[in-house]
Amino acid sequence: MAARPMSRMLRRVLRSSVRSCSSGAPVTQPRPGEPSQSAAEELSRRRQFLREHAAPFSAFLTDSFGRHHSYLRISLTEKCNLRCQYCMPEEGVPLTPKADLLTTEEILTLARLFVKEGVDKIRLTGGEPLIRPDVVDIVAQLHRLEGLRTIGVTTNGINLARLLPQLQKAGLSAINISLDTLVPAKFEFIVRRKGFHKVMEGIHKAIELGYSPVKVNCVVMRGLNEDELLDFVALTEGLPLDVRFIEYMPFDGNKWNVKKMVSYKEMLDTLRQQWPELEKLPEEESSTAKTFRVPGFRGQLSFITSMSEHFCGTCNRLRITADGNLKVCLFGNSEVSLRDHLRAGASEEELLGIIGAAVGRKKRQHAGMFSISQMKNRPMILIGLFLMLQDSPPAIPSISSWDPLGVQGLRHRASLSNQVVTLWKGCRGPQTPPLAQRWLGPGSPQRHYCSHPDSDTNPKCLSPGSRAPATHSGSLPTSDQLTHVDTEGRAAMVDVGGKPDTERVAVASAMVLLGPVAFRLVQENRLKKGDALVVAQLAGVQAAKLTSQLIPLCHHVALSHVHVRLELDSTRHAVVIQASCQARGPTGVEMEALTSAAVAALTLYDMCKAVSRDIVLGDIKLISKTGGQRGDFHRT
Repeated sequence: MAARPMSRMLRRVLRSSVRSCSSGAPVTQPRPGEPSQSAAEELSRRRQFLREHAAPFSAFLTDSFGRHHSYLRISLTEKCNLRCQYCMPEEGVPLTPKADLLTTEEILTLARLFVKEGVDKIRLTGGEPLIRPDVVDIVAQLHRLEGLRTIGVTTNGINLARLLPQLQKAGLSAINISLDTLVPAKFEFIVRRKGFHKVMEGIHKAIELGYSPVKVNCVVMRGLNEDELLDFVALTEGLPLDVRFIEYMPFDGNKWNVKKMVSYKEMLDTLRQQWPELEKLPEEESSTAKTFRVPGFRGQLSFITSMSEHFCGTCNRLRITADGNLKVCLFGNSEVSLRDHLRAGASEEELLGIIGAAVGRKKRQHAGMFSISQMKNRPMILIGLFLMLQDSPPAIPSISSWDPLGVQGLRHRASLSNQVVTLWKGCRGPQTPPLAQRWLGPGSPQRHYCSHPDSDTNPKCLSPGSRAPATHSGSLPTSDQLTHVDTEGRAAMVDVGGKPDTERVAVASAMVLLGPVAFRLVQENRLKKGDALVVAQLAGVQAAKLTSQLIPLCHHVALSHVHVRLELDSTRHAVVIQASCQARGPTGVEMEALTSAAVAALTLYDMCKAVSRDIVLGDIKLISKTGGQRGDFHRT
C-alpha cells in the first residue's frame, strides 16, 4: 500500500502544471475558437494515464483466490416505473422504508471509500435508477472522484431521452438499456405499461450523443422472445449497438427452471444459421461477455453466459443494495450491512475491515444453476438486475411474432415519433405486415380484429347470437360416465398413456358485452390502462399455454399453434372472441381453447371495469373439435 501515496503525490504534481480531470489524468485547455476535446478522446487519455500510473491494488478488495474487485454496482432505489410481469405484481412489491435506504451522502461516502481502494468502475442500478430525483447530482459527484475511470448506468430507458444530456454533462460514460422485445404489443403485455417508443427514443438519443457502443440487454427466455434473436442482431447492421443476450438466471420467486433457459450455444447456433461468417472478437480482462460481430455490421453482439459457462474465475464485481448491504456474489445469499456500521459511526479503517472480511469469504464460483434455483436470495428488483422472467410460458414454436392478428399493421400509432422511425432506418427490424390495406379501407377509423370487417353481413364471421344445434361425426358417442371421477367418486386424472397420438384442433368462443361507453373507448383505443384488445389477445394466448396449471385435472399439452381473434360488434357494443388451439398428442385441446377464450374475456373486463361495472361476459362455448377416439364435433 506504500505506493498509493506516491501515486497521489504524482497526480498533485501533474495538476500543478496543467488542468486535470477528476482522475488526475492531464487534459489541456482548448485554445479560444477551437472545439473542445471530445468525450471519447478525453476518456481515452484518462484511461491511458491511469494505466501508466496505477497503484498496487487494495488488499481489502482482493479475495482469497487473488481476484481484484475493481467494479462496484450501486443500487440507487428499489422503485421502478414499470410493472413487468416477471419482476413484480401490477400493484408493486413491499419496499424498504425510506429511512432504511442509503442517503445520497452515504452512497457517496461508500463510493469514495471503494474508489480510494482501487475501484475504477461504478455502475448505477435500481429498481430503475433514473427515477431517483438526484441521479444527475450523484453522477456529477462521482465524476469528481480521483481514480474512477467509468460511470455507467443500467436503465429500462423510459426516462433516458429526457435525462441523458444532463447525465452526459455530469460525467456519465456508459449506458446499458434493458429491452427484451422489439414488438410493441409484446412490450406492453410484458411491462403492463406503455413506453416502447420512449425506450427506442432513449436508444436513439444515446447514439445521437456519441455513446458507442450503446449496450442493449436482452434476457432470452424460451417461449417468450427467443424467436427475436435475428431481429435484435439485425439492428447492429446500421447502428453502433452491442446487443447483449443474457441467459435467464434464477432469483427468489422467479420460478426458474432449466427448460426456460436458452443457452449461449443454442443462441449462437441459431445466429450462425443466418450469419455463418459470424466472427468472435477478443475478450477484455474480467469481461462477462463473449462478443461477436457480423462482418460489415456497424455494431456487435454479446452473450452473458452466467449459467452455461460461468465466468466466476475472473469476476471483479461487488454490489451494494439500495438498503446498504454488500453482496460479493450476485447469486450468493450472504450479505453484510454497510449502512448499519456507517450509521453506528464506524471509522474508515473499521469499514475497510468489514468489507475485506466479506470479500475474503467470497467463494471460487457460484453453486451452479440447479443449486442456485433452490437457494434463498433477494428478488431481482431488490438487487439491481433488470428484466428476468418470473414465469415464462412454455415454448410454442408457431407463435413467433406475438401479433397473430396483425395488430401492428391494423393501427398506426400516432405517438410513434420521428426519432423512432429514424432509429429503424438502415436496419432490418421487425416489419409490419401489410394487413391494414387488405382489411380496412384507407383512412378507416374502425378497429376490426377479423378478416371479415362486418360480422352482421358476412356469414363467415362468428355470430354470438347463433344457437344452431351441434353435429357430431365419428364412430364413438360421448360418454355417459364422468371420466374424471373414480369408482368411489373421488377426483382422478384420466390415464392417456395408452392412447395414440393424433392431430387435435379445437375452437372456442366467448362474448363480452361492454356497453356503449366502454365500447367506444376500446374502439378508439383511449383506455388509460392501454390497448384492451392487444392485452386480451395476448392473455388468451398465455392462458391456453397455462391451462393445465389452472384446471386441476387437465393434462399438460404441448401446443403447436394458438390463434386468438377479437372482433368489434358495434350493433351489440360487444367484443366477440374466438380462440383456436392445435396440438398432436393423446388428449384433446378443447379445454385450452375454452380457457383461452374465457381468460381473454376476463382480461377485457379487467381493462374496462374502471369505465363500467355493467359488463356482461357470456356465450363461452366450444365451436368445434377434431381428432381423438370420440370423433369430431362441430357447432354449425
